[in-house]
Amino acid sequence: MNRCLAGGTLGHVLTISEAVDAQVDAAHHKVDLLRTPGVFLVRTMLAGAYIGIGVLILATAGGPLDASGSGFAPLVKGLVFGVALTIVVVAGAELATSAMMILTQGAVRGAVRWGRAAVTLLATLAGNLLGAFVFALLVHASGVLAPGTAGGATIASMLEHKAAESTGQLFVRGILCNLLVCLAIWCAARLTSEGAKIAVVFACVMVFITSGFEHVVANMTTFSLGIIGGLPGATWTEFARNVAAVGLGNTIGGAVLVGLAYVYGSKPVPARDGSPAAGPDASRTAASEAAPIPAGTTTPTVGTDQAAAGAIPTAVGTIPTAVGTIPTAVATPVAVGTPVAVGTPVALGTIPTAAATIPVAAGTDRAAAAAPR
Repeated sequence: MNRCLAGGTLGHVLTISEAVDAQVDAAHHKVDLLRTPGVFLVRTMLAGAYIGIGVLILATAGGPLDASGSGFAPLVKGLVFGVALTIVVVAGAELATSAMMILTQGAVRGAVRWGRAAVTLLATLAGNLLGAFVFALLVHASGVLAPGTAGGATIASMLEHKAAESTGQLFVRGILCNLLVCLAIWCAARLTSEGAKIAVVFACVMVFITSGFEHVVANMTTFSLGIIGGLPGATWTEFARNVAAVGLGNTIGGAVLVGLAYVYGSKPVPARDGSPAAGPDASRTAASEAAPIPAGTTTPTVGTDQAAAGAIPTAVGTIPTAVGTIPTAVATPVAVGTPVAVGTPVALGTIPTAAATIPVAAGTDRAAAAAPR
């Protein structure tokens, strides 16, 4: 696992491969949970009710803003709705929209069979619907969203807008919605800090609610409130059209755009030569070690004698010299062919430069200027 920056605020973050492995285990658990129908029903109903809490707070907090015509109404609705998915994640419940991603990842990895995954998903949707309807009954009985309230007016307006949307629009909005919902669940699965999980859930949910995307389980509560209250646009036929179009879109967004994408993205990338890939620092170091030294370049060694002006290091081999490139400090003429001690100042221009090299023996204190005219 990787340690995040910012002082470890995010705690540890699972790698993509580790997160996929965790999701595969979760898929196996969801399928096994169906073997105990009573427990499965309770957990799926709780998820439907928890998402209903989001619809309730959306209407009660956003209703007065809608009534006043405030442009901040969509943003406020998005910010408060995040409590619903946060409860699902922290309290623990079986939500269909996240199951679309998790069950797909488990089936692709071979942990569960595709048929069992499909049956589990349909059963989860049914449990969510039942929980949403029961919660809507309780809310209706409470009267907090009665027709004369600002919240009730918001629910009625939402139903009218949903009925006016085409099936294609509902489908695409469903895709975009569950892309964000499953990103929230996926990011939360990679994080180990509870605060970081909550923050990322609120952020992703805020985007999809503020943008007006469609969530199939949230719509179960909205339509249930409308049908129970006899609101215009809330018919069983319209309810079925909405659940079918939005549910299919949610499946594509969660299963394909997030689920399949990260299963594929978790595959290791081999190096070109088949060996484990090295880090960027290691590759740069190797490249610098393997780089050849350009011709004519000399490297000083510790303990070598150097000329006073120009600091010519002595090493085994030859030191190429260019015309007039040996600087001097003292103008002492030297005849051609006369041995010169290393470290003796030499006048400019007094050493013939026809020869290209001055041979210097390793450890020798004197160099012969043997360049012929």
